[in-house]
Amino acid sequence: MFLQIHYLTSYHASLLNRDDAGLAKRITFGGVPRLRISSQSLKRHWRLWMMDRTDLPTATRTRYFFERQIKRRLVQDGLPEEVAHELTYVLGTQILTSAESREALDRTNLRLKQPILFGEVEADYLVNLIKEAAETGSLEEAKRRLAEYVSDAKSNFRILLQQAKLPAGFEGALFGRFVTSDILTRVDAPVHVAHAFTTHALDTEVDYFTAVDDLAEGETGAAHAGDMELGSGLFYGYVAVDIPLLVRNLTGTEARQWKNEDLEDTLKLLELLVKAVATVSPGAKLGSTAPHARADFILLELGTSQPRSLANAFLKPIELNTRHHAMEQSVEAIARYLDGLETMYGQPEETRFVASLHAWPRTYETRVSLPQAIEGIQEALRSYTR
Repeated sequence: MFLQIHYLTSYHASLLNRDDAGLAKRITFGGVPRLRISSQSLKRHWRLWMMDRTDLPTATRTRYFFERQIKRRLVQDGLPEEVAHELTYVLGTQILTSAESREALDRTNLRLKQPILFGEVEADYLVNLIKEAAETGSLEEAKRRLAEYVSDAKSNFRILLQQAKLPAGFEGALFGRFVTSDILTRVDAPVHVAHAFTTHALDTEVDYFTAVDDLAEGETGAAHAGDMELGSGLFYGYVAVDIPLLVRNLTGTEARQWKNEDLEDTLKLLELLVKAVATVSPGAKLGSTAPHARADFILLELGTSQPRSLANAFLKPIELNTRHHAMEQSVEAIARYLDGLETMYGQPEETRFVASLHAWPRTYETRVSLPQAIEGIQEALRSYTR
């Protein structure tokens, strides 16, 4: 069972996602360069927006987990700083079990070389574990007990973490977590996000800007000059969600048993995800470009067929001109491509809902509002479990 989200969003002059040279990210598709927004950028902005709108446990991707979330909480709860530091380091090296991972944790400042996603549930559990060890007496005894417990009971340790709801937070449940630790739970990502790209050829320009010194008396001209690449574009984006895997990540059940689980958390997260896709913009150059836009078109599909992107609708880029509306052309291109797929593969069994500011030329689906589309998908998903 998959939920697929296709969307079209148009942005005015902006710099949504930059490469290492500070230029707008781009990709060649169909032999034509396009503007691009990376999936990493999209997921981060969606995640931050969703974090403020859910009561589910959250997570933090950080290098400072042991320093600022474990040690700091221990000190705030009354443990001497030196004791908190040593016990945090011991526990960290036991959790990061490979030699390479152990070297990734700096003994002096407890910082990791690379950011890892840690859930607040995991932080709570580890803080309590250190507190219990510290109550045994001396520092050396507490360190020995921590090391022995984790070393001799790795499977139990992992099971205890897995029994907690969402150990890697809702972020891990949605977007996964890759770790090499034997203890931390690796989470497969049920949400697959494609890089968004423009449905038309790339068109950018270099914006030359200056700044004036307000206190420069008797001086003329700019106190600073710079430039940045700006582009405007209509982006096609695609998201596929593996529903059984998402339910497994949220509940801990086997994926094949997903229909037997309570789907309310799943339905709420899917609603938030669709709204984030439709309304949350990448945040680069907010102050100078205000790149706030909402999708003009959303197509939601729910069904058991193998997911497939509709990106090939734009293998031949649409032509920008004053006679034809770019968004309407893009919507029509998606409709034509769907018609072609169904002619070749037959009519699929997906449930579809279209929310669009523009006409939808197909007769198989009726345009509805975005809230109606989300509600329709939720009801269709519930019906599969009855």
